[in-house]
This record gives sequence, structure tokens and C-alpha cells, in this order.
Amino acid sequence: MSASSASKNLTPVLLPITVLLIAMLSLQGGASLAKTLFPSVGATGITALRLGFATLILCVIFKPWRLRFSREQRKPLLMYGLALGAMNFLFYLAIRTVPLGVAVGLEFTGPLALALFGSRRLLDFVWVLLAVIGLGFLLPLGAGMATIDPLGAALAVGAGACWAIYILAGQRAGAEHGPATVAIGSLIASVIFVPLGLTFAESGIWHWSILPMALLVALLSSAIPYSLEMIALTRLPARIFGTLMSLEPAMAAFSGMLFLGETLTLTQWLALLAIISASAGSTLTMKPKKSQLSEVEINSGTPK
Repeated sequence: MSASSASKNLTPVLLPITVLLIAMLSLQGGASLAKTLFPSVGATGITALRLGFATLILCVIFKPWRLRFSREQRKPLLMYGLALGAMNFLFYLAIRTVPLGVAVGLEFTGPLALALFGSRRLLDFVWVLLAVIGLGFLLPLGAGMATIDPLGAALAVGAGACWAIYILAGQRAGAEHGPATVAIGSLIASVIFVPLGLTFAESGIWHWSILPMALLVALLSSAIPYSLEMIALTRLPARIFGTLMSLEPAMAAFSGMLFLGETLTLTQWLALLAIISASAGSTLTMKPKKSQLSEVEINSGTPK
């Protein structure tokens, strides 16, 4: 294969991967900023502000009222919106008492399970296993788990389950309209979780000085990353998307270190290296989407 041919084959893969990396950087930066606002507005309050502002921004950009969804797309769209809102709500409740890097590590069990269930080749299991090992060392297992709030950990795992649903439903719901689908999904999430968040918010949420920071959180944590993720979701298989998201704990750890003063041990840095290696390995060895479709067609007896 010539260099030019190889470059052409890589281009459709590199674009969604690059977009996904930018989305993760934005998301974790926004999470760190949001955590600094907890004393003033509370976890539920910042969830409401994030979803509310992000929905307004996305609706202005994408004008979702112009979109038309088929009957087959409506159920996945509803599931996508509910999963998006619940994922946000549970995650912010979790990081009240659990460090950001640990919470994201626990949340990642959702996409990781999705990657494992979608694996078919031995090499796929190698990358998933490497990511599992990395997560095992990243989290304070054993005696160290006594320092982790059980309820916060359970909320993070619940957010991970919603994350897996978000991936699967998002692929089906966004197949036709791409990033514009996020506006509808965010609107669905806002109808439920904005009123819920405001109900249990701290009194500081009503101060005007909070609004600029809340708007920035909405941009970094919702409007930008979810739009970019939808681009990646519709161009990458769910298995590959889930494995690539193993970078999320590493992004969270860096963000926590830079913005929240959280530190990592040498073991945890090695764990992050294992997770990053798993993501890079799965990306470099994945098969083109067309080839995967051909395999499915052959195995199912469907004519090409």
C-alpha cells in the first residue's frame, strides 16, 4: 500500500478521534470549574445551570425545531436525552464526595463494559484488559477504598451506566442529523433535570455573579463536548468509541491536578499510562467501519 493510500485510509479515522480528544479536554476542564462552584450553588444547582444554558446555546446554533425524526428514531432520541441528563446529574452528585479522577474512573465502567461486550478479536480483549488493569491501579482498591464515599462511588457507577446508554442511543438517534441531535437531546434532559436541580440547589444560585461562570461551564461541559462527541459517535463503532473513552480518567486526573490541586502517586501515573496505551492500541489496530459491516453481512447471510 502506498503512503498516499494509507493517508487516505487514515483520514476518516483521525478526524473523529481528534474531535473526541478535544471533547474530552473540554469536558474535564468544565468539570473542574463546576466543582469549584459547588459551595455556592450545590451539585444539583450547577447541573441545572449547565443543562439549561447548554440547551439554549445548542438551540440557537442548531435550530432543532427544523429537524424531522422518523418514528424509528424517536425512541432512541428519547433514551439519548434521558441518559444525557441522568449522566450529568449523577456525576455531579458523585464528585461532591469523590475525587474527580476516581469518579471518572468509576464512571468509565459503562463504556468499558460496552467495549468488552462488542469485542470479537483476541487483540480487542487485550486492549480492554489493559484498560481494566489501568483502572484497577488508578482507583484506591482494597484498604484505600475506605477513604472513598460509598454513595458517591455508587452514583459514579450509575453515571457510567447512563454513559453506555448515551453511546448506544446516540448512534441511532444522531445517524441522520449528526451534532444537531444534541440540541434535542439536551432539551429533553433539561425538561426533567433543570427543575429538579433548581429545587435542591443552594441559595447562591440566584446571585447574578454566578451566571458568567455557569455559562462557561455549560460551554465547556455540554455544548462543545457533546456536539463534538456526536460527530465521533456517528463515525466510529460503539466498541471503538467506548475503548477510546478510557482516556477520560487521564484527562480528569490532569484537570484535577491543574485546577483543583489534586495529586497522583507514581502507581496512578503508571495506571494512566496503561489506559492511554489501551486507547492508542485499540485505535491503531481497529478495522475500517466498512470492513466491519462486510463481516456482519457475511456472518448474517445478508447479500453485499
